[in-house]
Amino acid sequence: METGLLALLSFLPILVVMVFLVILRWPASRAMPLSYITAAGLALAVWKISAVQVAAATVKGLIVALSLLYIIFGAILLLNTLQESGAIRSIRDGFTSISPDRRIQAIIIAWLFGSFIEGSAGFGTPAAVAVPLLVGLGFPAMAAVVAGMIIQSTPVSFGALGTPILVGVQTGLTGDAAVADWAIAQGFVQNDGSFDSYALMFQIGWRVAFLHAVTGALIPLIMVSLLTRFFGPDRSLRHGLKCWRFAIASSFAMTVPYFLVARFLGPEFPSLLGSLVGLAIMVTVARRGWLMPDKEKPWGFGAPEKWEPEWKGLVEIKDQPASETNPMVLWKAWMPYLLVAVLLVLTRLKFLPIVGWLRSVKLEWTQIFGSQIAASVEPLYLPGTIFIVVSLSTFFLHGMTWKSYRDAWGRSVGTVIKASVAVIFTVPMVQIFLNSHEGLAGFAKMPNALAEGIAQIAGGAWPLFAPLIGGFGAFVAGSNTVSNMTFSLFQFGVGQRIGVDPMWIIALQAVGGAAGNIICVHNVVAASAVVGLLGKEGAVIRKTLPAFIYYAFLPGALGYAIVWQAQKGWLNLGSLITVLIWSLLIGIAVKYLRTSNH
Repeated sequence: METGLLALLSFLPILVVMVFLVILRWPASRAMPLSYITAAGLALAVWKISAVQVAAATVKGLIVALSLLYIIFGAILLLNTLQESGAIRSIRDGFTSISPDRRIQAIIIAWLFGSFIEGSAGFGTPAAVAVPLLVGLGFPAMAAVVAGMIIQSTPVSFGALGTPILVGVQTGLTGDAAVADWAIAQGFVQNDGSFDSYALMFQIGWRVAFLHAVTGALIPLIMVSLLTRFFGPDRSLRHGLKCWRFAIASSFAMTVPYFLVARFLGPEFPSLLGSLVGLAIMVTVARRGWLMPDKEKPWGFGAPEKWEPEWKGLVEIKDQPASETNPMVLWKAWMPYLLVAVLLVLTRLKFLPIVGWLRSVKLEWTQIFGSQIAASVEPLYLPGTIFIVVSLSTFFLHGMTWKSYRDAWGRSVGTVIKASVAVIFTVPMVQIFLNSHEGLAGFAKMPNALAEGIAQIAGGAWPLFAPLIGGFGAFVAGSNTVSNMTFSLFQFGVGQRIGVDPMWIIALQAVGGAAGNIICVHNVVAASAVVGLLGKEGAVIRKTLPAFIYYAFLPGALGYAIVWQAQKGWLNLGSLITVLIWSLLIGIAVKYLRTSNH
């Protein structure tokens, strides 16, 4: 079969998602079963994968889905616990004292605090923490999810203490003789003369950080602009753009230390340390009223009764009567979130013994139905366990009654059951897609077939497309790590074939993989489920798509300019596209800001 036709067939399950979920606005609970049937049908009929392997991939997907639902349940439980205890009211009042402006709150919680959670835990955990917190502060559920998805870009490549680089890229590259030979020739050598894979990851890591730092400079501004455009009382970009000084400052407060950590310390801590520095700086700036929009009252979403029904989720935040007369002290209200942050960090630091203890409890199914597919779960290591433990701690810390705590559990179970249908079909589809190799047809697995088709067409223009492949991998798999694991070796080979530095091509892969998280169905379904926003996943993707387009194309243009500058000079196609993108964005901003001044 021709490469182009095979690539087109590989794209069909994703096309089904885009058409039915995004364009026709079907709920994920209807669109994802159709995508699953498409992927399974292609695997059986075209790739000629055995029915046993399709069944095994489906079972693995169900096991992963149950793990995801466990995390979702823990996040919902923690939110409901804090609601019942009255902590949410105190947290909201505390943020109002910093700034009552919803734009400022979104930047601090989603961009900075969310980046910290991503740096410590990764794997979609920011949505499970930051999104419900925003809802608790009074954000519409859909607005909270949109903000939570957009920020899953810049910090993601160094999430979970650098897992997408140290596990994703490193696993994808190591074991290949061509990579080892090239790396040794480049000087990535240990004392015994063998390939030093960490040294290679270090070099790739700072390149990834550079591309993220440049591209991520506008992410907070894009986030608040989309919030004001889609959820503001007058649906205008200009209110978001008026926040440009605080938004840009917040970006640099995080991305500058983020890049410096990656350049000089390595790929483990850029997101974690960069966000902590950014939080310390920007909370101080906000408290002092610096860099705020001039001559403007604090921006908000308007009265809840005027919100569109589409914006609202099943998780409704109501103040407890006791909080009116006996408000909880702020440190006690925040303590559960601080415990979450501390426990996430402690349970991810590999040099501490607690990691080994938690991971020693492992449920594993090797060779499912006699296939080569295996699945495993480490229940104590999952963030859901941390959320549940913190919820139990909150019961005692906040002096809750058994009735209120039972109510929190009851509402949480009900919400996660309603979310389960979409998740149970989404993840098995992904697993069939990723395990579509070793069929009688002899084709490469679907993601690789699609990538090879695009590479054949692109030729020397490949750097422009490299992030899109990374984004495609994350869109399908719901993970930058899996995307990097799948495509890093392929990207390395293409880089060598076209005669450019393959480290930059792999860096573009990693950045694109992070960008894919913005619109990833897997993550959107999970984030929406946390706040009970069911059946509206397509609407979320439509609203986050502009951020993804920006994040996929600007790094590609920058990458093209960098890798070809030695042969073509800096005035090349990549630099021209970069200038064009920035000019377009600046032009839009100036237009709306001028309109607001008249």
